Amino acid sequence: MSGMDGSLSPSIARLASEASIEVSCVEFSDIRAGRDFLGAGRKVYVSHLPRQTWAQTLELCTEVAAAGFDPVPHVPVRLLESEQQLDEILSALRDAGATELLLISGDYARPTGPYHEVLEILRSGKLQRYGFTRVSVAGHPEGHPSVPAEEIRRAQLAKAACGASIGLQVTLVTQFFFEAAPFIDWARDLRRAGVNARIVAGLAGPASIRKLLGLARHCGVGPSIRALSSRSGAMLKLFSDRSPDLLLEELTRASHHEPGLFNGIHLYSFGGFLRTAAWLRQAAEAPRAEVRARVVC
Repeated sequence: MSGMDGSLSPSIARLASEASIEVSCVEFSDIRAGRDFLGAGRKVYVSHLPRQTWAQTLELCTEVAAAGFDPVPHVPVRLLESEQQLDEILSALRDAGATELLLISGDYARPTGPYHEVLEILRSGKLQRYGFTRVSVAGHPEGHPSVPAEEIRRAQLAKAACGASIGLQVTLVTQFFFEAAPFIDWARDLRRAGVNARIVAGLAGPASIRKLLGLARHCGVGPSIRALSSRSGAMLKLFSDRSPDLLLEELTRASHHEPGLFNGIHLYSFGGFLRTAAWLRQAAEAPRAEVRARVVC
């Protein structure tokens, strides 16, 4: 983290120490080891991979909670087969230690049951019935590859308004991006529209540039992908690693200039849960490392 601006280090450290992180079912055995890097109570989002079962999600949430973290499971609503299954899953997730959900439509052309979009779940009243007071929903600062921009904007505003009207704490967690400007413009737009929900910037954890380019194209990352490809340089660098240090600096500067613009960061680990957790600890400890360096000098 040596490239970080020293004047920003305390704010960077705060964002890193409060950041949420994602884990997948293929990293089940790494969760308890994450305690070496992440403090108790850290939000750990539990992803729902293609062909993953609800039983696997429940097992992973139980393990995340047992490790002392706060599990936030992804719930793709288009995979819910019936209202009864929704009831069963909400009840089981609460029993597994979840107090917050990330509701997403899911990239499925046709729903397998009665639910097509997140708003239908929010309006059902079932979250409150099962004791959930917090909910995360997806934010798309750079749009979506298969959904018109105006539809995305409508849905984002509607979900934030609906959650607020029924007493839920709503968090908009964004898709990952590689350039701060599109995110900042998007967050400003929401605030000007009266959105008071929490806004959390999604960042890609440390990974090779080649991997990030592939994931970005698949996930529909928009204009900010140029920041990734333009910095890659020669083909050899496609195999090198990239961490979110510089982007985190840019976001921290934005938060200094516009307090309240956004409320935190979320790290996508892409199968590198422990690696990303280690990066977060390093970022959180940066100010202390600088103090130690000055003392030594």
